[in-house]
Amino acid sequence: MAETEEERQLVARVINGDQGALAELFSSHRDRLWRMINFRMDPRLHGRVDADDVLQEAWLSVVQRIDHFLADASRSIFVWFRLIACQTLVDIHRRHLNTQKRNAAAEFSIHSGWDSNSTSFSLSHHLLGHLSSPSQAALRQELAETLRTALGSMNEIDREVLALRHFEQLTNRETAQILGISEQAASDRYIRALARLKTVLTSIPGFLN
Repeated sequence: MAETEEERQLVARVINGDQGALAELFSSHRDRLWRMINFRMDPRLHGRVDADDVLQEAWLSVVQRIDHFLADASRSIFVWFRLIACQTLVDIHRRHLNTQKRNAAAEFSIHSGWDSNSTSFSLSHHLLGHLSSPSQAALRQELAETLRTALGSMNEIDREVLALRHFEQLTNRETAQILGISEQAASDRYIRALARLKTVLTSIPGFLN
């Protein structure tokens, strides 16, 4: 599922054992992987770990686990890179947030992605990014709780489609592959999720002030 002829050629070189081509592919998707990590990382890790640290560790895992990709090289290599980066991020959460070890391990699964609570937290955190001053701290906390409750009322897959398409900026095809649904279903759910999000946000007093 490589998107361009250049990427298809690089994947072919990877299949033939060219680690340089693998490094080139990972580098070409670095910005997209960074965006996912920045979106999914728990704010409590800020100051201890940054997205570049996660990417460096993820790259080492990519090299060590390339046989897993080669077992089914027809899949999107970006989706596979993202899977490795997600698993790396969960491991880092587990190491640094000791009290959250059990929950961090449960936040991600290969088949369904991040769990609904984790996605709702990331969505609310980034939607409230405009409330950043100390004087807005109390309002931010109050709105965050209200927003997470409201997001929790959304269909779980719709919420994940929203996170993947709008915040991680994945393509519809990539989103469908990650969630194991058809491209038409992914597109329909994204449109529905955007409409639902607009309803959620306009229903929260003070959010748009």
